[in-house]
Amino acid sequence: MCGLPKDLCVCQEIAREQQKIQVYSVKRKFGKIVTIIEGIDQEAMKDIAKTLKSKLACGGTVKDKHLELQGDHRERVKEILVGLGFSPDMIDLK
Repeated sequence: MCGLPKDLCVCQEIAREQQKIQVYSVKRKFGKIVTIIEGIDQEAMKDIAKTLKSKLACGGTVKDKHLELQGDHRERVKEILVGLGFSPDMIDLK
């Protein structure tokens, strides 16, 4: 915390721009494809998961230190994360 009032604080915005995020897809049992997102802070993980699931119209969950979305949504996930304030240079698609 920087000690500034919440309306003047930019700590969260700076933290979002510095996070290294990896987005990739994995083939699971019965041929299902799952998109995995790693590198997001644990505090914001549930809110971001809720936003992504509603915008992508898919199911998903937060497990351990990553987020899982049902289906292959790599390109759309990057667009949505950039819209949420993450730096496009720090998002790595595989």
